[in-house]
Amino acid sequence: MPTTDAQIELVRALVAQIPPGRVATYGDIAAAAGLSTPRTVGWIMRTDSADLPWHRVLGASGKPAAHLAHRQLRRLAEEGVPIRDGRVDLRDARFRFPELPD
Repeated sequence: MPTTDAQIELVRALVAQIPPGRVATYGDIAAAAGLSTPRTVGWIMRTDSADLPWHRVLGASGKPAAHLAHRQLRRLAEEGVPIRDGRVDLRDARFRFPELPD
């Protein structure tokens, strides 16, 4: 099933809500947006996130993708995100999205 413009805009709005010093996983965003897979969030982020705080979105392990790791971890550290051994401490830094209206 193709991703709709409404789903893309919802994902973008959710990413924009993540405050400095906090992070969310692709799965967190997918769940908040009602998407069936975090891969859809990854696709949206890959194709339409230049104006968003992309660095605040991580995989479920808290580890950034290898090709982004240095830049992403540097930006997160500048915001005060707790990082240990190249991985974000999701227990301390995870942003919880408010419930979306039906």
